Amino acid sequence: MSAPMSRPFLKMNGLGNDFVVVEARSAPFAPTAAEVRAIADRTSGVGCDQVISIERGEGVDARVRFWNADGEEISACGNGTRCVGWLLMQAKGSDHAVMESRAGLLVATRAGERLVSVDMGTPGLGWRDIPLADEQDTVTLGVPLHPAMAEPGACVSMGNPHVVFFVSELDEALVRSVGPVVERHPLFPQGVNVGFAQVLGRDRIALKVWERGAGLTQACGTGACAALVAAARRGLTDRTATVAVDGGELLIEWRADDHVVMTGPAAVDFAGRLP
Repeated sequence: MSAPMSRPFLKMNGLGNDFVVVEARSAPFAPTAAEVRAIADRTSGVGCDQVISIERGEGVDARVRFWNADGEEISACGNGTRCVGWLLMQAKGSDHAVMESRAGLLVATRAGERLVSVDMGTPGLGWRDIPLADEQDTVTLGVPLHPAMAEPGACVSMGNPHVVFFVSELDEALVRSVGPVVERHPLFPQGVNVGFAQVLGRDRIALKVWERGAGLTQACGTGACAALVAAARRGLTDRTATVAVDGGELLIEWRADDHVVMTGPAAVDFAGRLP
Protein backbone atom coordinates (compact mmCIF):
# COMPACT_ATOMS: atom_id res chain seq x y z
CA MET A 1 0.00 0.00 0.00
CA SER A 2 1.39 3.41 -0.96
CA ALA A 3 0.60 4.99 2.43
CA PRO A 4 0.60 3.55 5.98
CA MET A 5 -2.32 1.27 6.80
CA SER A 6 -2.97 3.20 10.01
CA ARG A 7 -5.33 5.87 8.73
CA PRO A 8 -8.87 6.96 9.62
CA PHE A 9 -11.90 5.26 8.11
CA LEU A 10 -15.67 5.43 8.44
CA LYS A 11 -17.76 2.29 8.65
CA MET A 12 -20.98 2.97 6.72
CA ASN A 13 -23.91 0.98 5.42
CA GLY A 14 -26.74 1.26 2.94
CA LEU A 15 -29.55 -1.06 4.07
CA GLY A 16 -27.02 -3.34 5.76
CA ASN A 17 -24.67 -3.53 2.75
CA ASP A 18 -21.61 -2.31 4.67
CA PHE A 19 -18.44 -0.49 3.72
CA VAL A 20 -15.09 0.68 5.04
CA VAL A 21 -14.73 4.18 3.55
CA VAL A 22 -11.19 5.59 3.43
CA GLU A 23 -10.32 9.25 2.81
CA ALA A 24 -7.59 9.25 0.14
CA ARG A 25 -7.62 12.86 -1.08
CA SER A 26 -4.67 13.85 1.12
CA ALA A 27 -2.64 10.62 0.89
CA PRO A 28 -2.83 7.85 -1.73
CA PHE A 29 -4.58 4.61 -0.86
CA ALA A 30 -3.61 1.70 -3.10
CA PRO A 31 -4.29 -1.53 -1.20
CA THR A 32 -3.27 -4.92 -2.51
CA ALA A 33 -5.91 -7.62 -2.84
CA ALA A 34 -4.54 -9.24 0.32
CA GLU A 35 -4.82 -5.95 2.24
CA VAL A 36 -8.44 -5.50 1.11
CA ARG A 37 -9.24 -9.04 2.24
CA ALA A 38 -7.60 -8.31 5.61
CA ILE A 39 -9.69 -5.15 6.09
CA ALA A 40 -12.91 -6.89 4.99
CA ASP A 41 -12.39 -9.96 7.18
CA ARG A 42 -15.18 -10.00 9.78
CA THR A 43 -13.15 -12.00 12.28
CA SER A 44 -9.69 -10.42 12.24
CA GLY A 45 -10.31 -7.15 10.35
CA VAL A 46 -12.86 -4.34 10.38
CA GLY A 47 -15.37 -6.41 8.43
CA CYS A 48 -17.30 -5.23 5.37
CA ASP A 49 -18.77 -6.17 2.00
CA GLN A 50 -16.72 -3.55 0.13
CA VAL A 51 -13.80 -1.19 0.74
CA ILE A 52 -14.19 2.30 -0.77
CA SER A 53 -11.65 5.08 -1.27
CA ILE A 54 -12.50 8.75 -1.82
CA GLU A 55 -9.86 10.38 -4.04
CA ARG A 56 -9.30 13.72 -5.75
CA GLY A 57 -10.92 14.06 -9.18
CA GLU A 58 -10.82 16.63 -11.98
CA GLY A 59 -13.98 18.73 -12.28
CA VAL A 60 -15.90 16.55 -9.81
CA ASP A 61 -16.36 16.44 -6.05
CA ALA A 62 -14.38 13.22 -5.77
CA ARG A 63 -13.25 10.08 -7.52
CA VAL A 64 -14.43 6.84 -5.90
CA ARG A 65 -12.91 3.35 -6.10
CA PHE A 66 -14.52 0.12 -4.89
CA TRP A 67 -13.08 -3.26 -3.89
CA ASN A 68 -15.11 -6.36 -3.09
CA ALA A 69 -14.33 -8.33 0.04
CA ASP A 70 -12.33 -10.83 -2.05
CA GLY A 71 -9.87 -8.08 -2.99
CA GLU A 72 -11.02 -7.48 -6.57
CA GLU A 73 -11.50 -3.87 -7.68
CA ILE A 74 -14.93 -3.34 -9.24
CA SER A 75 -16.44 -0.55 -11.32
CA ALA A 76 -19.66 0.24 -9.48
CA CYS A 77 -21.42 -0.15 -6.14
CA GLY A 78 -24.82 1.51 -5.81
CA ASN A 79 -25.21 1.49 -2.03
CA GLY A 80 -21.58 2.55 -1.58
CA THR A 81 -22.05 5.44 -4.01
CA ARG A 82 -25.06 6.57 -2.01
CA CYS A 83 -23.03 6.56 1.21
CA VAL A 84 -20.12 8.49 -0.30
CA GLY A 85 -22.53 10.92 -1.94
CA TRP A 86 -24.07 11.64 1.46
CA LEU A 87 -20.61 12.28 2.97
CA LEU A 88 -19.64 14.66 0.17
CA MET A 89 -22.92 16.58 0.41
CA GLN A 90 -22.55 16.89 4.19
CA ALA A 91 -18.96 18.11 3.86
CA LYS A 92 -19.75 20.87 1.37
CA GLY A 93 -23.21 21.76 2.71
CA SER A 94 -24.88 21.00 -0.58
CA ASP A 95 -27.75 18.87 -1.87
CA HIS A 96 -25.75 17.69 -4.88
CA ALA A 97 -22.49 15.80 -5.44
CA VAL A 98 -20.76 14.45 -8.55
CA MET A 99 -18.43 11.47 -8.38
CA GLU A 100 -16.14 9.93 -10.97
CA SER A 101 -15.89 6.13 -11.08
CA ARG A 102 -14.73 3.39 -13.41
CA ALA A 103 -18.40 3.10 -14.43
CA GLY A 104 -18.57 6.80 -15.37
CA LEU A 105 -19.95 9.89 -13.63
CA LEU A 106 -22.34 9.26 -10.74
CA VAL A 107 -24.58 12.08 -9.48
CA ALA A 108 -26.03 12.07 -5.97
CA THR A 109 -28.80 14.36 -4.69
CA ARG A 110 -30.33 14.72 -1.25
CA ALA A 111 -33.80 13.15 -1.09
CA GLY A 112 -34.60 13.61 2.60
CA GLU A 113 -33.09 13.08 6.05
CA ARG A 114 -30.22 10.63 5.33
CA LEU A 115 -31.95 9.70 2.08
CA VAL A 116 -29.93 9.96 -1.12
CA SER A 117 -30.82 9.54 -4.79
CA VAL A 118 -28.07 8.44 -7.16
CA ASP A 119 -28.24 8.62 -10.93
CA MET A 120 -26.59 5.32 -11.87
CA GLY A 121 -26.51 6.19 -15.57
CA THR A 122 -27.93 4.12 -18.40
CA PRO A 123 -28.08 0.32 -18.24
CA GLY A 124 -26.02 -1.77 -20.63
CA LEU A 125 -28.39 -4.12 -22.45
CA GLY A 126 -26.32 -5.57 -25.31
CA TRP A 127 -24.53 -8.89 -24.85
CA ARG A 128 -21.14 -7.21 -25.23
CA ASP A 129 -22.12 -4.63 -22.57
CA ILE A 130 -22.59 -7.26 -19.84
CA PRO A 131 -20.17 -8.77 -21.12
CA LEU A 132 -21.14 -12.29 -22.24
CA ALA A 133 -18.81 -14.82 -23.82
CA ASP A 134 -21.06 -15.16 -26.88
CA GLU A 135 -24.11 -13.52 -28.44
CA GLN A 136 -27.32 -13.94 -26.44
CA ASP A 137 -30.71 -12.27 -26.11
CA THR A 138 -30.21 -10.48 -22.79
CA VAL A 139 -33.97 -10.29 -22.12
CA THR A 140 -34.24 -14.09 -22.05
CA LEU A 141 -30.97 -16.04 -22.15
CA GLY A 142 -30.91 -19.09 -24.39
CA VAL A 143 -28.34 -20.93 -22.26
CA PRO A 144 -29.22 -22.92 -19.10
CA LEU A 145 -27.04 -21.64 -16.25
CA HIS A 146 -27.83 -24.14 -13.47
CA PRO A 147 -29.75 -27.43 -13.24
CA ALA A 148 -31.93 -26.01 -10.44
CA MET A 149 -33.05 -23.03 -12.55
CA ALA A 150 -35.58 -23.65 -15.32
CA GLU A 151 -35.99 -19.86 -15.52
CA PRO A 152 -33.55 -18.68 -18.24
CA GLY A 153 -32.45 -15.45 -16.58
CA ALA A 154 -32.02 -11.92 -17.96
CA CYS A 155 -28.83 -9.84 -18.12
CA VAL A 156 -28.20 -6.16 -17.41
CA SER A 157 -25.00 -4.18 -16.85
CA MET A 158 -25.15 -1.38 -14.28
CA GLY A 159 -21.43 -0.69 -14.65
CA ASN A 160 -21.00 -4.26 -13.40
CA PRO A 161 -22.53 -7.48 -14.77
CA HIS A 162 -25.84 -8.87 -13.48
CA VAL A 163 -28.01 -11.85 -14.27
CA VAL A 164 -31.53 -11.87 -12.81
CA PHE A 165 -33.67 -14.96 -12.28
CA PHE A 166 -37.42 -14.43 -11.73
CA VAL A 167 -38.72 -16.87 -9.11
CA SER A 168 -42.12 -17.62 -7.59
CA GLU A 169 -40.71 -17.26 -4.08
CA LEU A 170 -37.37 -16.36 -2.53
CA ASP A 171 -35.40 -19.22 -1.04
CA GLU A 172 -32.10 -18.37 0.67
CA ALA A 173 -30.87 -21.96 0.38
CA LEU A 174 -31.39 -21.77 -3.40
CA VAL A 175 -29.50 -18.46 -3.55
CA ARG A 176 -26.57 -19.94 -1.62
CA SER A 177 -26.40 -23.06 -3.78
CA VAL A 178 -27.02 -21.51 -7.22
CA GLY A 179 -25.33 -18.12 -6.71
CA PRO A 180 -21.67 -19.15 -6.45
CA VAL A 181 -21.98 -21.58 -9.39
CA VAL A 182 -23.60 -19.06 -11.75
CA GLU A 183 -21.17 -16.34 -10.58
CA ARG A 184 -18.38 -18.32 -12.24
CA HIS A 185 -20.31 -19.67 -15.25
CA PRO A 186 -18.27 -19.58 -18.51
CA LEU A 187 -20.89 -17.34 -20.12
CA PHE A 188 -19.60 -14.51 -17.88
CA PRO A 189 -15.88 -13.89 -18.52
CA GLN A 190 -15.74 -11.26 -15.76
CA GLY A 191 -17.99 -13.18 -13.37
CA VAL A 192 -21.51 -11.97 -12.58
CA ASN A 193 -23.76 -10.76 -9.77
CA VAL A 194 -26.67 -13.19 -9.45
CA GLY A 195 -30.11 -11.80 -8.57
CA PHE A 196 -33.22 -13.74 -7.54
CA ALA A 197 -36.31 -11.56 -7.97
CA GLN A 198 -39.89 -12.23 -6.91
CA VAL A 199 -42.34 -9.84 -8.61
CA LEU A 200 -45.01 -8.89 -6.07
CA GLY A 201 -46.84 -6.35 -8.22
CA ARG A 202 -46.37 -3.82 -11.00
CA ASP A 203 -44.57 -1.56 -8.50
CA ARG A 204 -42.88 -3.99 -6.10
CA ILE A 205 -40.09 -6.59 -6.28
CA ALA A 206 -38.55 -8.71 -3.52
CA LEU A 207 -34.87 -9.44 -4.18
CA LYS A 208 -31.88 -11.41 -2.96
CA VAL A 209 -28.48 -11.04 -4.62
CA TRP A 210 -25.41 -13.23 -4.58
CA GLU A 211 -22.75 -10.57 -5.16
CA ARG A 212 -19.68 -11.34 -7.23
CA GLY A 213 -16.75 -11.50 -4.81
CA ALA A 214 -18.85 -10.79 -1.72
CA GLY A 215 -21.54 -13.48 -1.51
CA LEU A 216 -25.04 -12.98 -0.11
CA THR A 217 -25.41 -9.44 1.26
CA GLN A 218 -28.18 -7.50 2.99
CA ALA A 219 -28.61 -5.26 -0.04
CA CYS A 220 -27.15 -4.69 -3.51
CA GLY A 221 -27.88 -1.32 -5.08
CA THR A 222 -26.80 -2.13 -8.63
CA GLY A 223 -28.60 -5.47 -8.24
CA ALA A 224 -31.83 -3.66 -7.38
CA CYS A 225 -31.39 -1.46 -10.45
CA ALA A 226 -30.73 -4.48 -12.65
CA ALA A 227 -33.78 -6.32 -11.29
CA LEU A 228 -36.10 -3.41 -12.08
CA VAL A 229 -34.69 -2.97 -15.59
CA ALA A 230 -34.90 -6.71 -16.31
CA ALA A 231 -38.48 -6.89 -14.97
CA ALA A 232 -39.61 -3.85 -16.97
CA ARG A 233 -38.03 -5.24 -20.17
CA ARG A 234 -40.06 -8.43 -19.74
CA GLY A 235 -43.23 -6.45 -19.02
CA LEU A 236 -43.47 -7.78 -15.47
CA THR A 237 -43.41 -4.34 -13.79
CA ASP A 238 -43.67 -0.67 -14.60
CA ARG A 239 -40.47 1.37 -14.95
CA THR A 240 -40.64 2.53 -11.32
CA ALA A 241 -40.82 0.08 -8.44
CA THR A 242 -39.87 -0.42 -4.82
CA VAL A 243 -37.28 -3.18 -4.47
CA ALA A 244 -37.36 -4.89 -1.07
CA VAL A 245 -34.08 -6.48 0.04
CA ASP A 246 -33.15 -8.07 3.35
CA GLY A 247 -31.86 -4.74 4.69
CA GLY A 248 -34.87 -2.61 3.71
CA GLU A 249 -36.28 -0.93 0.60
CA LEU A 250 -34.92 0.99 -2.39
CA LEU A 251 -36.96 3.03 -4.87
CA ILE A 252 -35.71 2.39 -8.41
CA GLU A 253 -36.78 4.52 -11.39
CA TRP A 254 -35.86 3.75 -14.99
CA ARG A 255 -36.59 7.19 -16.39
CA ALA A 256 -37.70 8.14 -19.88
CA ASP A 257 -34.17 9.45 -20.59
CA ASP A 258 -32.93 5.86 -19.99
CA HIS A 259 -31.13 6.77 -16.74
CA VAL A 260 -31.68 4.57 -13.69
CA VAL A 261 -32.12 6.45 -10.40
CA MET A 262 -31.86 4.70 -7.03
CA THR A 263 -33.14 6.27 -3.78
CA GLY A 264 -32.43 4.91 -0.32
CA PRO A 265 -30.79 5.60 3.04
CA ALA A 266 -27.16 6.06 4.02
CA ALA A 267 -25.90 5.47 7.55
CA VAL A 268 -22.64 5.95 9.47
CA ASP A 269 -21.95 3.11 11.92
CA PHE A 270 -18.65 4.18 13.52
CA ALA A 271 -15.23 5.73 12.90
CA GLY A 272 -11.88 4.05 13.45
CA ARG A 273 -8.34 3.60 12.20
CA LEU A 274 -7.12 0.84 9.94
CA PRO A 275 -4.87 -1.55 11.89
